[in-house]
Amino acid sequence: MTASAGRRRAVFLSDLHLGTTHCHAAELADFLAGLDCEQLYLVGDIVDLWWMAARRAHWGAAENRVIERLHALRRAGTGIVYIPGNHDRPFRHLCGLAMPAMRVRRRAIHVTADGRHLLVVHGDDYDVVTQFGNLQEKFGDWLYYRILTGNQWLNRLRRHAGLRYWSLSEFLKRRSGAAERYIARFVDAGLGDARRRGLDGIVCGHIHRAALFDRDGMLYANDGDWVESLTAFVEEQDGTLRLVSHRGETLAEVPPRTPQAWPDAEHRQAA
Repeated sequence: MTASAGRRRAVFLSDLHLGTTHCHAAELADFLAGLDCEQLYLVGDIVDLWWMAARRAHWGAAENRVIERLHALRRAGTGIVYIPGNHDRPFRHLCGLAMPAMRVRRRAIHVTADGRHLLVVHGDDYDVVTQFGNLQEKFGDWLYYRILTGNQWLNRLRRHAGLRYWSLSEFLKRRSGAAERYIARFVDAGLGDARRRGLDGIVCGHIHRAALFDRDGMLYANDGDWVESLTAFVEEQDGTLRLVSHRGETLAEVPPRTPQAWPDAEHRQAA
């Protein structure tokens, strides 16, 4: 199913990892070229400073197209909020500033058209309750990057064969009990944080697992990434929430709430 066309109220992107060999910059640039929205949230790990400090940066025409398209959106009137993640952590020193191209924040609250108040945060703050031991994490990082490399080669072959993109890494993660337990703890931590703040849900990234669902009246939205899932989280003008692929297909959808379901605003807390 393809998402509806037109100007969107808000779009959330994270984990682009620009500068790495695993970023699907060409697909991202194409997605941005067709994008029209009032508000764009860049929810962390936009430029991968970790990778660029340890390895040779991968930057070419596709990456330049991404930056050019972001500038074009700003010139067209799109408001841009940048929430740095752990891979672009140094930019957190700029939090609170209103720069010419964007506002930089540690976290934000997005209010949807139907009155939901959503915490917007990258998600690495929850590592303290989701992480494994240090040695296991290092091995996991090493294995993950090798799986991403395999994912790249596999999809090059699929493109030559005229086949659509398919994520090998996502397929393997869904069959890993350890990965599923980690993701479950992350979801619990994020929803718990939003609940303690008196909010209606959370929009995040970080774990490279796109998702959109309602749990006990709390919304969980993970906008995914651009090294595996190639997805974005969007809000339509009527408050409909969608998880969409880089081709614009709707992967998951939450309809807007009725006015009677809106909670009293006086119970809200600042993030």
